[in-house]
Amino acid sequence: MKVAEAVGRALVASGIDHVFGVVGSGNFHLTNAMVAAGARFVAARHEGGAATMADAYARTSGTLAALSVHQGPGLTNALTGITEAAKSRTPLLVLAAEATAQRSNFRVEQAVLAHSVGAVTARVTTAHDAVDQAAAALRRARHERRTVLLNLPLEVQALDVPAGVPLDAVPPAGPEAVEPSRKAVEDLVRALERARRPVFVAGRGARTPAARDALIALAERHGALLATSAVARGLFRASPWSLDVSGGFASPLATELIRGADLVVGWGCALNMWTMRHGTLIGPDAAVVQVDDDPEALGAHREVDLGVVGDVARTAWRALAAVTDGREGYRTSGVAAALAERARWRDVPYEDEGTRERIDPRTLSIALDEILPAERVVGVDSGNFMGYPSAYLSVPDENGFCFTQAFQSIGLGLATTIGAALARPDRLPVAALGDGGALMSAVELDTVRRLGLPMVVVVYNDEAYGAEVHHFGPDGFPLDTVTFPETDIAAVARGYGFEAVTVRTPADLKAVADWVAGPRSAPLLVDAKVTREHGAWWLEEAFRGH
Repeated sequence: MKVAEAVGRALVASGIDHVFGVVGSGNFHLTNAMVAAGARFVAARHEGGAATMADAYARTSGTLAALSVHQGPGLTNALTGITEAAKSRTPLLVLAAEATAQRSNFRVEQAVLAHSVGAVTARVTTAHDAVDQAAAALRRARHERRTVLLNLPLEVQALDVPAGVPLDAVPPAGPEAVEPSRKAVEDLVRALERARRPVFVAGRGARTPAARDALIALAERHGALLATSAVARGLFRASPWSLDVSGGFASPLATELIRGADLVVGWGCALNMWTMRHGTLIGPDAAVVQVDDDPEALGAHREVDLGVVGDVARTAWRALAAVTDGREGYRTSGVAAALAERARWRDVPYEDEGTRERIDPRTLSIALDEILPAERVVGVDSGNFMGYPSAYLSVPDENGFCFTQAFQSIGLGLATTIGAALARPDRLPVAALGDGGALMSAVELDTVRRLGLPMVVVVYNDEAYGAEVHHFGPDGFPLDTVTFPETDIAAVARGYGFEAVTVRTPADLKAVADWVAGPRSAPLLVDAKVTREHGAWWLEEAFRGH
């Protein structure tokens, strides 16, 4: 058996059931071996899309995914998606063929490229050790929650595995949960007991059922309100004490209540400039606690009064066991009434700015929220528009929202939604894109159609890179470089086999309702011509970080 086949079989035996990519000569045999062993191969039209699909699939499914790419340009094409995954600590195994011959036109320093974007690397070096080396890379990706590039030199792939070398890999166990120290738990409990208005902010490290249940129980005992970072949106959807997202997308009421807290506890949450609005969401007298299983994460973005090293679920359960009496805390009747009346952005009154030619993005988003089935998985691209779907489109839980924004790259939203859709085939996938991101990634419309995904792609189309328009326009700078003539994106989608509708007024959305009620035999693209007179409410705050 050749090394390529042995490695592919071993990776599938170790638990990889989905591999995404674009196949070339260098990864042809490896990918085919994985398919023959039972993995599903998802062929993208571009390696950048494949990388983000794999990232989103891993996030939404909670399992390790693989990306398979050709040597050299296959890897460089995928780098933006790999960077997003690495920055997000997504457990992802990148399988890259590698040209090592000095004069090969495919040769680049692949390990250097990976390190430069925050991924870690491994290499298959001999036929004897190939399976063990691949298994070690997989274990590191899973146990350390890292994006790992496994380089597979062409000449090693073609070698025969020596007789007697074990070819069967044992599926590795998942990472062990980090147990918090007794003193850290005691300090946390004292902070909670002192607080009169505690707020919990849960992040990526709390996106598990065990962590959610533990935090809800602990919050109830101490009267804490519940919020999330954007990547964990939906985690507390069922709680009447949920503030939804903390940060730039927070509703006015959520902003007011978080700023009024005397204790903010970040659970598996970086408490970075986005989630805390550059620190302005933390009151001057509020204590800040951060709980994370990675010691290096504590205090990385802001000073904290207490850092607790521990798994979120275990830490919360330990803290809960140390307290017997419940308290009202922040859960007063007045707060309950306010949350019932105006917790959601759609509850905030606004003046509709739509015209006969352009629809207000708030009106569009509220209408879509009512039309589309509640059981959905929403993927969001980057840009001025992104706050509208993130704030106005409800999601059923934390697995209903996939937010690939650690690198803030435009163009990842469509591939994000494809990956999330494959992880949750029971839900309607909804991709929310700007026109810039939609046209950057239009090639993956073919992938949506080819996979038969009943997806709704919503394009918030202002014929511009809106963030730059509203950032530089008020100062009088010329905007010719960031504005474009009108493009019929609906016609582009039809060319890929989509049904499509152009929306300028709320009445045009009837076609969306008809699609939802119909057989959904083809995916749907909504080319929404949105108003563009001013930037989204969160944009000024966002640009403070640039």
